[in-house]
Amino acid sequence: MILTHVVACSENHVIGTQGGLPWDLPEDMKFFRDTTKGHIMIMGRKTFDSFNGRALPHRYHIVITRDPSKHSFPSKESSPVVFVASIEEAVEHAKPLTAKWGDEVFIIGGGEIYKQAMPITDKIYLTLIHREFPGDTYYPQIDQKIFTQTARRDVQEPIPFSFLTFEKKRQ
Repeated sequence: MILTHVVACSENHVIGTQGGLPWDLPEDMKFFRDTTKGHIMIMGRKTFDSFNGRALPHRYHIVITRDPSKHSFPSKESSPVVFVASIEEAVEHAKPLTAKWGDEVFIIGGGEIYKQAMPITDKIYLTLIHREFPGDTYYPQIDQKIFTQTARRDVQEPIPFSFLTFEKKRQ
């Protein structure tokens, strides 16, 4: 199983503000949709809540919440939703599902989930927006001693940003 962060952040590490994104980048949203479709996604409850009461189609949703017993969600077979109590429980839940949903499991936020998952993360797809934005949710610093940049594609419109890929260095 490959644990991969999919994240967009600004130069000042902002990933969100008041439960939403502080920018509108259609190409990044398309990248997210194309990358995660057909796969397992691990996220925090606030990230799941930002979907406005809808599961994203053709993805398996594992939602981390402090009290999973209080949560239920009407799932479709093509878009199941389960609630767990920790990142460790989320990873254990995902392991037997990779045969059906793919070996790459995506961690999609929020800030605290990215931080908790960083030590066990294998790869990072980072959309780096070359601007600073105000916000209330942040992405952790990527440790260059642990991760190396393996790909980059720059985009200039509608605002300058780069698609970056980082992979954990082999020990």
